[in-house]
Amino acid sequence: MAQRPSWEGHLRLSLLSCPVALYGATSRAGDVSFRLINPETGNRICQVAMDAETGVEVERRDLVRGFEIEKDRYVLLTDERSRAFALRAPRSSTLSNS
Repeated sequence: MAQRPSWEGHLRLSLLSCPVALYGATSRAGDVSFRLINPETGNRICQVAMDAETGVEVERRDLVRGFEIEKDRYVLLTDERSRAFALRAPRSSTLSNS
């Protein structure tokens, strides 16, 4: 399967416009990934999300990210808030010969 570009655009030089595609220089296909294994049984380990105070198991899909602003007070980052903070890359760049 052919590699797909991570970005596509056009390079414009005065009246000339050339298509440009950006490809990753490396591939993750050959990467090694490790798992946590119980050495006594050889089985993989499952990690459970649990409320630190109540001990009740929480579904991973119900979790949100947050950061502590003072002891035991957190600012929660929902998906909507995270998108609001996302960096916005410029759609074009200007090159000059100066």
